[in-house]
Amino acid sequence: MFVDSHCHLTFPELAARLPEIREAMAQAQVDRALCICTTLEEFEAVHALAMQYDNFWASVGVHPDNEGVTEPSLQDLVDRSARPRVVAIGETGLDYYQMEERKGGRAVSDMEWQRDRFRTHIRAARQVGKPLVIHTRAASLDTVAILKEEGEDGSPGSAGGVFHCFTETAEVARAALDLGFYISFSGILTFKSAQDLRDVAAFVPLDRLLIETDSPYLAPVPYRGKVNNPSYVPHVARQLAELRKLPLEDIASLTSSNFERLFSAVQA
Repeated sequence: MFVDSHCHLTFPELAARLPEIREAMAQAQVDRALCICTTLEEFEAVHALAMQYDNFWASVGVHPDNEGVTEPSLQDLVDRSARPRVVAIGETGLDYYQMEERKGGRAVSDMEWQRDRFRTHIRAARQVGKPLVIHTRAASLDTVAILKEEGEDGSPGSAGGVFHCFTETAEVARAALDLGFYISFSGILTFKSAQDLRDVAAFVPLDRLLIETDSPYLAPVPYRGKVNNPSYVPHVARQLAELRKLPLEDIASLTSSNFERLFSAVQA
């Protein structure tokens, strides 16, 4: 019924609890999940989950915020994306959030390594014809600009993909939609302070909506502050159903159909 389009089940908060989490998913009618890769070092573990369980799939990519890890080459991404059950490139993108505090006082001009890494992922996605999983935080202008520069405009030959865990403005959402991307909402949508985000979710076309947990982070209300897991994704769907004045079952059905359409290698 429900699909978690973005989770991190190899992270230590969840990896040791996988049988429990899978049981909770079944109880919550969460049928499928996309397990997201954030480093090349992590890829084998992420891919192993997808190979072990027929309702899990995998991505390959290096998160923009990860330093001190293996830098992916175009061939690294292309080769790993050819593995069975790998359906996406990412997560990738740009993250300039609190650069001064988190990145030793560096300026945007010092983040060229992130922009280069992002371009490598875009080129790999276009080469293999698989969608991008985009992370953007405090960097939306550069994120959209680089996508355009690399030919991601929704035309034939574009990789397309999803802006995951969306927290940006309506203007950024419109820019992403204009480029042919989907928009995915996480548990943040349920937070009391997130009315601006709910306003964005209210206008995104129904055929471009996805839901996710980004677990182990960002647990939705009523679990806010706890360790998140894919069994909580129905709470995101419920918030969307209220916003769009639709039955919960309709949100479950359309977000699942959108997931299958975007990640076309996924079997229902």
